[in-house]
Amino acid sequence: MLTIHAAERVRRTWDSAALEGGAVAVEGGRVAAVGPLAEVAERFPGARVRRWPGVLGPARVHEGPLPDAPTPREQVHAVLKLGAVAVLAEYAGSRELRAAAERNDVAVLERARPAALVDLGRADLAVLDDGGACIATVCAGRLVHRRR
Repeated sequence: MLTIHAAERVRRTWDSAALEGGAVAVEGGRVAAVGPLAEVAERFPGARVRRWPGVLGPARVHEGPLPDAPTPREQVHAVLKLGAVAVLAEYAGSRELRAAAERNDVAVLERARPAALVDLGRADLAVLDDGGACIATVCAGRLVHRRR
C-alpha cells in the first residue's frame, strides 16, 4: 500500500531548507518519492494521503539513555513517541531491550548517524510541531505514533 505523508513543510535533513507544501510517498517500508504534494500525488494517483501540521523530516536517532518505563516494550514506545526510530547500542544493553527494539523495527546503532530522507531509503519519518514536539512517527513505513 502506498501512503503519501504531506506537511506544511518537508525537510530531507533537519539542516536543509524546507520545501513548503511538500510530501513523502511511502511504499512498504521505503521512500518512493519526496517533493511538492501536487507532483507526488500526480505520480501516485489513488494513494492514501495523510496531512500533518508542522514540519516532516527524517526520524531521529535517540542518543541518550532510554526513557524510564516499566517494561522494555514501553521504553521503546517512549522513544518512538519522541520521533526517534533508532537508539545507540550503549543504551540498549539488555537482551530484552534489544528484542523489543527489533520487534518494533527500531534500529540499534553502534554510533549516531545523520538522518536523511533518501529515495528508496528506509521510510523513517518524524513530524514535529513548531516547538519541536513530535506529532507523528513513521518507522520503516508504519505509523507507530500519532499525538492525539
